[in-house]
Amino acid sequence: MIDAKVYFLGAGPGDPELLTLKGMRLLEQADTVIHAGSLVHPDVLEFAKRAELIDSAPLCLDDIMAIMVERARQGKRVVRLHSGDPAFYGAIKEQIARLRQEDIDYEVVPGVSSLGAAAAALACELTVPGVSQTVVITRAAGRTPVPEREDISQLAVHGATLAIFLSAGLAEEVQQKLLQGYTPETPAAVVQNASRANQKIIRTQVGKLAADVAAAGIHRTAIILVGEALAQQGDESLLYRKGFSHGCRD
Repeated sequence: MIDAKVYFLGAGPGDPELLTLKGMRLLEQADTVIHAGSLVHPDVLEFAKRAELIDSAPLCLDDIMAIMVERARQGKRVVRLHSGDPAFYGAIKEQIARLRQEDIDYEVVPGVSSLGAAAAALACELTVPGVSQTVVITRAAGRTPVPEREDISQLAVHGATLAIFLSAGLAEEVQQKLLQGYTPETPAAVVQNASRANQKIIRTQVGKLAADVAAAGIHRTAIILVGEALAQQGDESLLYRKGFSHGCRD
């Protein structure tokens, strides 16, 4: 094994204070940071003061990997910085496969997802007892396809809380698919640039989603949330209910 390591780091949703302590340390120690310039908030890069900063936005996978492998073989501390959490639409699988081929070690470091940041902006619990105990994370099919069994129209019939990434520009299509499972009055919300200074919030209903998104001029960097849990009505949690015993309370 070559004595080199690449860190795939989640930068969080934008607010630099939502970067993890481990993430901050890795950026401070990094020699090279390859970041998604169109997505990662520039304030997060302030922690990487000593690093060579490389914007991956204009690069293809071959270009990114050539830089990553070269710097790692030089013994450099390499951070591949992704927005949010790398596990959600982070495209890390193919990068990791290339590193394995090159026998270069790697580590994935999680970050705060925009899903959590959006729910926090709405002061909303996505799993409400008696209403919804399931959150489905998905996206609409665009230039990148989605398996037919995971089409939004198929997921909508479950009535769970739905978190739709990367789809604000397809709001009309999303609305039509949602209506195949949800009523027009089902609560919905759109959070653009969650946690950032320019954060924008729309509270609406499924039947009004497309019109409200268009009126707000939202086309990207937004997450759509749908479901009765957004109304914040339902049963109280059993966990803290008087008379409900568990391992820490009789």
